[in-house]
Amino acid sequence: MKIQIQNGTIIDPIAGTEERKDVFIAAGRIVGIGAAPADFNAAKVIDASGLHIAPGFVDLSARLREPGFEHKATLESEMAAAMAGGVTSLVCPPDTDPTLDEPGLVEMLKFRAQKLHLAHVYPLGALTMGLKGEAITEMVELTEAGCVGFSQADNPIVDTRTLQRALQYATTYGYTVWLRPQDAFMSKGGVAASGAVASRLGLSGVPVSAETIALHTIFELMRVTGARVHLSHLSSAAGVELVRAAKAEGLAVSCDVTINHVHLTDIDIGYFDSQFRLDPPLRSQRDRDAIRAALADGTIDAICSDHTPLDDDEKLLPFAEATPGATGLELLLSLTVKWAREANVPLAKALARITYAPADVLKLPAGRIATGAIADLCVFDAAGEWRVDPQKLKSQGRNTPFLGYELPARVRATVVGGHVAYESR
Repeated sequence: MKIQIQNGTIIDPIAGTEERKDVFIAAGRIVGIGAAPADFNAAKVIDASGLHIAPGFVDLSARLREPGFEHKATLESEMAAAMAGGVTSLVCPPDTDPTLDEPGLVEMLKFRAQKLHLAHVYPLGALTMGLKGEAITEMVELTEAGCVGFSQADNPIVDTRTLQRALQYATTYGYTVWLRPQDAFMSKGGVAASGAVASRLGLSGVPVSAETIALHTIFELMRVTGARVHLSHLSSAAGVELVRAAKAEGLAVSCDVTINHVHLTDIDIGYFDSQFRLDPPLRSQRDRDAIRAALADGTIDAICSDHTPLDDDEKLLPFAEATPGATGLELLLSLTVKWAREANVPLAKALARITYAPADVLKLPAGRIATGAIADLCVFDAAGEWRVDPQKLKSQGRNTPFLGYELPARVRATVVGGHVAYESR
């Protein structure tokens, strides 16, 4: 279908520009910006007057809950949430049931996702069988099935020798290993960040050293093996400084932070509000401010939603017993814009953290607006505001610490591969 998006302001996160131009789409690609190609007759016109046109967003962590957890969410519900949030490409962790450690499971997930003709889904294969941290998976076969990297999700490898062998294997074939920097013993039993808030509430703490010890180990193994590593979900100022030093050293490392940690601190837990039970736990304002600064200067490459839809029952429990996680696909754009405004970061620069920068982590030509590029686009109203109402979310998970918040930026249309996958009423 030939589509014209007219009268909108194009945001180019790479160039850092905003220009009012039309976009012309045909055969799934952008065929013109500003001027229509010869003999172009649009079958559909989207009026973007007063709106912004951005590359489709790329989310580096979104649990779709299939296979195995369909009672929490389905592929259909979470892909609909992605479209409502303007997320056109997403990475799903391997902690499904069964774990994504067999090629057949990866192929099934890819097939199911492709049949929906919505967001592009990029699975991470399990780094070890069953995520048990023991036997390394067949990475070559999993890559051929469609995996873009290998991860332990939130399950750290306790045996350092096993991690070293996994990194060596991955390096041999040029694969990226995705790791949560979390020491299994330092974080064991913890439900909140160590500090005054956790002590006052009587909650078991997770110290910053749980992150920094893991980072030191990962970086030393990277030096030994030459591996490329993506660090998922940094949470501390000390961790940010270690990553900054590793990048300056020339290690092949990239990293992301969840949108929750860009905005929230341990104080937000209040009186044991389980919606704020997250993993990694929310840390101090100093940690949050360091994360914001690192996003602005590029030390942190990307913002992810860490989308984790849960049953209501999993949050209707005492804080320490509640399941950690929050839904986030539909909030990613709005919370990124909110951060940009609060930190005085230009909109185009802020959107880089959810467009081409995470695409570069994946080594994919996504998150860009250019003639010839795949037509993955989001049309949104930067001036619009909306209230986070759990009953109006597309995701089957209603769990988010931002319930009731008034947020900026409303998605008006999402285009995936040249077809209109979502339009707001």
